[in-house]
Amino acid sequence: MSFESLSRDNIVAFLADIFARRGGESYMGEPVTMSEHMLQSAALAEKAGAPESLIAASLLHDIGHYTSEFPEESLEQGQDNYHETAGAEVLTAFFPKSVCEPIQLHVAAKRYLCATNPDYFNRLSPASVNSLNVQGGPMTEPEVAEFQTHEYYRDALRLRVWDDEGKVPGARIRSFDEYRPLLNRLLVERND
Repeated sequence: MSFESLSRDNIVAFLADIFARRGGESYMGEPVTMSEHMLQSAALAEKAGAPESLIAASLLHDIGHYTSEFPEESLEQGQDNYHETAGAEVLTAFFPKSVCEPIQLHVAAKRYLCATNPDYFNRLSPASVNSLNVQGGPMTEPEVAEFQTHEYYRDALRLRVWDDEGKVPGARIRSFDEYRPLLNRLLVERND
């Protein structure tokens, strides 16, 4: 299915298909698959009592790894794949800003936390350290100030923590299909 043929009626099925077909792929050297990682992130958001839009953002935050034109292994090879932008661009037509903006900002949130929290960097997995270096490293002071001006930066920081914690091998998680009703409730009318 091409991006041009996506609609409010088929976007959730399109996302489910990505999870089914590609979700079992390796997650850049992490001990979980991509789908396990995204589902764990959503479960952590639920456990924290996050609003539905932030649960959805947690579930879909890495979908851009599948919608980007960059090769899957680009981050491992030292090239930023801009998955946060790629994912947000596809989802923006169907979901509210409260879903898409935290996705767009979740890489910047890692850079922000590395710049503002001395202990945060030490909690990163080796794969996250590698991608941090490719994605620009810790933010500068001006970048930190700019990041704090974004309406959804606090949600992006919460998402980032769940992103980092959602890498537990064998964790019990819900299936993507169990999130379909939540995603359907959040759909917005496409603005063409």
